[in-house]
Amino acid sequence: MAEDAKAKGNAAFAAGRFDEAVRHFSEAIDLAPANHVLYSNRSAAYASLQRYDAALADARKTVELKPDWAKGYGRLGAAHLGLSDAEQAIAAYEKGLELDPANQALKAGLTDARTAASRSRGPPPQGASPFGKIFQGPELWAKLTADPTTRSYLQQPDFVKMIQDIQKNPNNINMYLSDPRMMQVIGVLLNVKMRAPTDEMASESPESEQAKPQPEPAKKAPEPEPEPEPMEVSEEETDPKKRKAEALKEKESGNAAYKKKDFETAIQHYTRAMELDDGDISYLTNRAAVYLEMGKYQECIKDCDKAVERGRELHSDFKMIARALTRKGTALVKLAECSKDYEPAIETFQKALTEHRNPDTLKKLNDAERAKKELEQQEYFDPKIADEEREKGNELFKQQKYPEAVQHYTEALKRNPKDPKVYSNRAACYTKLGALPEGLKDAEKCIELDPSFSKGYTRKGAIQFFMKEYDKALETYQEGLKHDPNNQELMDGVRSCIEQINKTNRGDISPEELKERQAKAMQDPEIQNILTDPVMRQVLIDFQESPKAAQEHLKNPQVMHKIQKLVSAGIVQMR
Repeated sequence: MAEDAKAKGNAAFAAGRFDEAVRHFSEAIDLAPANHVLYSNRSAAYASLQRYDAALADARKTVELKPDWAKGYGRLGAAHLGLSDAEQAIAAYEKGLELDPANQALKAGLTDARTAASRSRGPPPQGASPFGKIFQGPELWAKLTADPTTRSYLQQPDFVKMIQDIQKNPNNINMYLSDPRMMQVIGVLLNVKMRAPTDEMASESPESEQAKPQPEPAKKAPEPEPEPEPMEVSEEETDPKKRKAEALKEKESGNAAYKKKDFETAIQHYTRAMELDDGDISYLTNRAAVYLEMGKYQECIKDCDKAVERGRELHSDFKMIARALTRKGTALVKLAECSKDYEPAIETFQKALTEHRNPDTLKKLNDAERAKKELEQQEYFDPKIADEEREKGNELFKQQKYPEAVQHYTEALKRNPKDPKVYSNRAACYTKLGALPEGLKDAEKCIELDPSFSKGYTRKGAIQFFMKEYDKALETYQEGLKHDPNNQELMDGVRSCIEQINKTNRGDISPEELKERQAKAMQDPEIQNILTDPVMRQVLIDFQESPKAAQEHLKNPQVMHKIQKLVSAGIVQMR
């Protein structure tokens, strides 16, 4: 992102498209406003456009962000020199040389500034060389750096010394005309393409150039700073591999600070790592984790969003994107104050699971959904309204408007899900509507909420009786009598169940009814276990073939209980 924009700016500057370079560097600054190198590069582009006021502002920002960076003062000196403020330029270059005494670009800039200062104090020397002007001014070093051929010369100490000597005394150029490099320099400074000079052409080149001097167009050329490297970068940003290695070191330092709970330091390290290498979203997710620990949830969410966006651009590992989404969901949960606030968190966790199914993310999703449901119940809980809804249901029940009564009972349960009476009443409605499984579920919930509430047992027993599960209904009525021994409704239920069981044993039911009861009984897991038990199978065989042995089996209480179970279910008939 910022690195991409900077690279585009560097390429545009090298191609002489300075307006485009300014635009790209400005985009990079918007993305990384604390990066001093970006201001330095834009300052160079502004200087190349002769917009020295803007160049000066960026140079000052560079020095403000990185006061110990010598090359920033080179930008400052070049801008002052472009504005014809030689004294300020001298001060800037001298400050830079205090930080980096061996910097050749600063030395050359200081020479230019002193020359400009002396020129402003008095008339130019008599008999100056016609080429003297092209070796003066802040554009000299930038032009030499922009040209591929002369750029390599700048690495040669004798060449730099030669140019500096000419700057001090332009007449000394005649001493160096025999040097092939000088002809190339003159061509670059005059914007004239020249062939590489041969020994024979060396002495003729100056005259040919003098025949068509173009000093004025050279003055109109774009003017960057007088540093040998107009697109200067910091030491750690010179090589991508070196930047990545430095970024990893910053990340390790951030991790160490995080473990020590030194969150501010950790953020600084992660931020620096991001500036060095924006091709690794782990720096963003790590900084998001720090913000999460600090309780800065909005900052955490912003970093996570950036990580997801950048991760998709880089085609990063799905696990990394899922991690960013999970971290964002966690921050959203922390911000949740009502049930609706959990919705974006739940959605974010679901997105994370589509990227990578992680058990931790799944647990966070389940916890968020559970918390949302609990909050919804708390927000909706109102016992007073629940009682009103229950009374409305009761009135409709009396009018035999059972579907409408169910709606009001359901609303009452939403307002107060712990009221056993409402479950009992709704179970009665379901029974009237023939929705026996739903009624049975409500009756069981009623008993669960209040085991001593006898109405729950009568509801459950009645439903089981209607389902022709007489043995189960009998057990339910008997269980209810333990809590309310004198309850007439429960006693009547027991009596009805025994009558039906005896009727089955006497064979007083039709074959179709018997077959239906047996089919239902065979679906009961307890009945299935009894019939598959080898001991019980032998007991049943003995009942048919050896009555004497059967009598012995009945002395066993467990066997007797299982036989009664089979009889009650209609599987075994006693004659």
